[in-house]
Amino acid sequence: MPHQVALTVVAPVRPDAGPALEAALASASVPFERLSGVHFARVFTLLADVAADGSPTSQKLVLMSDVDAPLDRHVGELAEIAGPALDPLFAHCEGYPDTVDAAARRTFLERHSLEAGAFYVNTVGRGLDQVLLEKRLREAIEAELDRRRDELAGLDAVAVRERIRRFVEADPHLRPALRPAASPEQGFRFGEAMHAVLVPLVLILLLPVVLVLLVIGAVLLRYHETRDVPGDQTADPAHVERLAELEDHSIQNPFIAAGPLKPGPFRRTLTTVVLFFASYATRHVFNNANLAGVKTIHFARWVFLDNKGRVVFASNYDGSVESYMDDFIDKVWWGLNAVFSNGVGYPRVRWLFFGGARDERAFKRILRFRQEPVQVWYSAYPDMTARNLENNQRLRAGLSGEMNEAQAARWLERL
Repeated sequence: MPHQVALTVVAPVRPDAGPALEAALASASVPFERLSGVHFARVFTLLADVAADGSPTSQKLVLMSDVDAPLDRHVGELAEIAGPALDPLFAHCEGYPDTVDAAARRTFLERHSLEAGAFYVNTVGRGLDQVLLEKRLREAIEAELDRRRDELAGLDAVAVRERIRRFVEADPHLRPALRPAASPEQGFRFGEAMHAVLVPLVLILLLPVVLVLLVIGAVLLRYHETRDVPGDQTADPAHVERLAELEDHSIQNPFIAAGPLKPGPFRRTLTTVVLFFASYATRHVFNNANLAGVKTIHFARWVFLDNKGRVVFASNYDGSVESYMDDFIDKVWWGLNAVFSNGVGYPRVRWLFFGGARDERAFKRILRFRQEPVQVWYSAYPDMTARNLENNQRLRAGLSGEMNEAQAARWLERL
């Protein structure tokens, strides 16, 4: 079973090409469904901005995908299969080749690819094939139970489960679900285990240095925090209306927020350190259907842009944007503060973690101001929440092994 990877392609848009690009995005139809293992994908623009130090940041065209490994295969398929649909979009970017073929597209995509500072996967190793198999499994079992409701009415839970097992075994399209889902490939698991051990080991070995840096960092942090000026920017009503037009077309939504970091090397360094530890946490702690209490996110990432002058946050989540923000404020306010307090205009924070997002009105105002519309968005399973995926996975797992009456009854409650 493959693990999941993130592709981020960021290309500067040619001057004065913005209106033509927006028109091309409005009519774009990128065949992500024809590519192997794509869970989610999006194409959107980031408007030109001014960094806190006054330097301009150009308009960007961004492609992001959350996909089953290997990434090399995905880039190749983007260039070969999706290339003709991407050409009218990236043709508005600087350096896009005049004579386009799969090789030229691939070179361009690879040259403009950026690593995520941190990448969150709801359940590492749950590939697209597994998701779709378990979706078919649930639908088929529920249909079979409806057909045989009277016949099964007098049976106990163990007997009903055994009937379901026989039904699944008789269908060659469902039969693979009788085997437990495979774990991620051995090389990936070994690499993750090594990373999980080595990072804290290095920190322990460097503990005297780390403690000195923590003291210096704490002093500098409070120095900067006491001089921060919270923003009072409010999103333009037309911008909010545009965002609303693109939201809530299914039970899932994409989210994009981008903005400049506060000026100076301290904020760039602090953001780099925070995202390093956020990456460690998402890889080794919050890697099984739970991001510090938030269970509605399928994938998320943080990416530096413009030589670490700007950060973009992207996620795919269940529910409305209002419930999404409330989830974060209620459960992960400290994490929001640690990352986003380094951005221009964020509500005032104390000691990196406190305050900030706890000012709900100010937080929602700046987040909506920094939110960007997603012009092209794809989901391979738009009618399924993260909770649905987890429940389907547990339903499939329950087909294996033996169960007593109580266990079988609890398993049947998943249907």
